[in-house]
Amino acid sequence: MPRYHPQGRVARPCAAFFVLAASCSLLSGCSNLLGLNSTDKRLIPAAKTLRSAYPEPLPLPRELEKRIALPYIVEPGDVLLVQPAALDSAVHLPGDQTVLPDGTIQLGRYGQIVVAGKTVPQIEADVRAQIEAQTKDAGPITVRLVTRVSKVYYVLGEVNAPGAFPLQGRETILDAILAAGGLNDKASRKFITLSRPTHPDGCRVVLPICYNEIVQLGDTSTNYQIAAGDRIYVPTRSHADCGRKKVCPPCGRPQVPCPAPEGCIVAPGPTASAIPGVMPSSAPFSVFQPRSGAVLENTPSMSLPSPTPDTNTKAAR
Repeated sequence: MPRYHPQGRVARPCAAFFVLAASCSLLSGCSNLLGLNSTDKRLIPAAKTLRSAYPEPLPLPRELEKRIALPYIVEPGDVLLVQPAALDSAVHLPGDQTVLPDGTIQLGRYGQIVVAGKTVPQIEADVRAQIEAQTKDAGPITVRLVTRVSKVYYVLGEVNAPGAFPLQGRETILDAILAAGGLNDKASRKFITLSRPTHPDGCRVVLPICYNEIVQLGDTSTNYQIAAGDRIYVPTRSHADCGRKKVCPPCGRPQVPCPAPEGCIVAPGPTASAIPGVMPSSAPFSVFQPRSGAVLENTPSMSLPSPTPDTNTKAAR
């Protein structure tokens, strides 16, 4: 029966309203199911193909295996401080110098000098030579890198604050995603990619990132150290994320728990020998073997200590 509005109009249940609500629910989650969201950020077919070419993590610097970078190359946008080492020097130079787009800085009455494409020690030697050509016994001149803004990486896609970020040198994939405000509610966790810049006519490096393994398991296999120019792309979540589709390698690999430290009580279960170099094989702990779940040979089982009655608790009761 139709319901009557207080003002005389007939109020009928609107089925379209429920259809719209259901559509909005889909769009807020797996928006690619219907393909209705025009702002979807999907991987292009070439990116899908290239990322599948690396079923195993590459031996690149990563968390726990970071490497120091090569000597820093100064580029336009960086800021240098050039000054004499001695306070009583007769040489007087301007303050902080931003490297101009043409790669030069100004040295006041000593003229202009090209610094882009050089390391700090090289710049120091060139500046000293240019100053000593006009001022004898100028003494040592020091060059210090004040601001480093020319080396950046990019985080794009379904993150809360996408953009370019200055490279400090220690960042990993996780650091970069957090610097971009973290993933938003439409982000895919299974198809995040790291693209490393390559020459136009060269090969492409498009690496899969196992986000869930990084944040939930502490697996550093794909938590690569960021290099200048890296692009991290977070696509929109699709039906492949929402379903139970098998995760593509290198993600979804079996994980092995570490031995429990002395004194910790581990739940009873299959046992395994100690991991070499971590704890002695006689340590009482349980380790699950992920592939088969079988009990390894010659491994001690852990017997849980029986609870001891608390006399004070009984007396209190």
